[in-house]
Amino acid sequence: MGDTNASSQRREVTLERLWDKLQAYGSGDWYPYHMPGHKRNGWGALPPELAKLDITEIDGFDNLHQPEDLIKRLQQQAAVICGAEESFYLVNGSSCGVLAAISAAVPQGGKLLMARNCHKSAYHAVYLRGLEAEYLYPNLLPDYDICDAITPEQVKEALLRDPSVSAVLIVSPTYEGRIADVQGIAQVVHSYGIPLIVDEAHGAHLNFAQYFAEYRLTNSNLAGADLVVQSTHKTLPALTQTALLHVNGRIIRRDRLRRFLQIYQTSSPSYPLMASIDNCLSYTAQYGREPFRQFEARFLKLLQELESLQKLRILRGDDRQDIGKLVISVRGTNCNGKQLYERLLQQYHLQPEMAAETYCLAMFTVGDRQEGYDRMRDALLETDRQLESCREFETERENLPFVKASNRVIGLAKAWDSKVEWRYPEECQGCVSGGFVSLYPPGIPLLVPGEKIEEEHIKAINRWLTMGLSVTGIRMEEEHCSLAVLV
Repeated sequence: MGDTNASSQRREVTLERLWDKLQAYGSGDWYPYHMPGHKRNGWGALPPELAKLDITEIDGFDNLHQPEDLIKRLQQQAAVICGAEESFYLVNGSSCGVLAAISAAVPQGGKLLMARNCHKSAYHAVYLRGLEAEYLYPNLLPDYDICDAITPEQVKEALLRDPSVSAVLIVSPTYEGRIADVQGIAQVVHSYGIPLIVDEAHGAHLNFAQYFAEYRLTNSNLAGADLVVQSTHKTLPALTQTALLHVNGRIIRRDRLRRFLQIYQTSSPSYPLMASIDNCLSYTAQYGREPFRQFEARFLKLLQELESLQKLRILRGDDRQDIGKLVISVRGTNCNGKQLYERLLQQYHLQPEMAAETYCLAMFTVGDRQEGYDRMRDALLETDRQLESCREFETERENLPFVKASNRVIGLAKAWDSKVEWRYPEECQGCVSGGFVSLYPPGIPLLVPGEKIEEEHIKAINRWLTMGLSVTGIRMEEEHCSLAVLV
């Protein structure tokens, strides 16, 4: 952001803060003859301090679904800070924002061009709106089993093949931190007169990229996206379930967007959650320079200190790798991703974000203390000395999901509403999937309803279960699993 936006932020943070207003009300003598039923008193294990902040839409606190006063001003402030034309608070998480964005951008029964590594909420929008989904398949990052970001060339090629698409949806940053050339993609998409939606759930910190000394990347609002969804709770100091939806340009009808937000958002929004968004954005905009500088310095120092690793490998930063995502590859060792995850958790009391077959992911944010960097460094260096070089746990790269086109037999919506039966995996090859199967986290589907189940899907599911990874969309009966297939 330029100096003009920065000075605007400094002016806007003088607004009345929602946390302060909630605390003042909670300590006052107003008696609540209204919801919620705890009546601002502690009950059981519910602490009174939390109950006093938990209110409903009462006088002086505005209404998220029709903001006219405080919340309206706070959302305007969010737009200034995030470089958007208009911003909306989300208390149903970024999933709600993805649902609303797709619903507003694509007509009922329309066609959406979407990255195959999108979060499951995007597939839910396809189902609910009866959409036809065409996929962009990300490349596999060389030497690592993670999806790279979608490129402008991939989007251009897909739109040349099928210009009937109503909107394009990409993920940037990806779960593992790969950032797309959003500006280049936006130029391609806008040349067709359609909107670009960016699931930037893992990129809310990019709103403050000016605080990083060498950061050349920016958020998707400033890069030209029409709709941008961000999770404030993922990479910024905000409470779980808080997020933002931003809209820019004239392609998206704002009235439709508001309509779908009212549909997908709860009618009883949490004021502590909204206050958490307010606190996160305003405090970070005003005081974030030093914390973000420390964040960058600490993370880059950690990467430098881990250069001595002999067996474990760390995905090094480049101009498309986000800061804060530590991807630890176990390829070529006698350890798989789940085993490294368990070692860090049980032996060192370090809780990673997730485990996959050949890597483990740890997240760092502006909220980390130096202790977190030191303990991870020491644990990885010690683990590296104890591991052996081995190719036993190598995975065939061609068997990895999301890197080649799926064999779709029928549409998602029709398939998910069809009659299914549950069969053992070895009985499913050649059948049509009747449900979603995902490694969770991150919740990217290996199988989507309506896709043909191939041998590689069955092998992947069996490998994941053998390794102890969390697989959703299957049924477990004692030691056996089963998959939903169409009948």
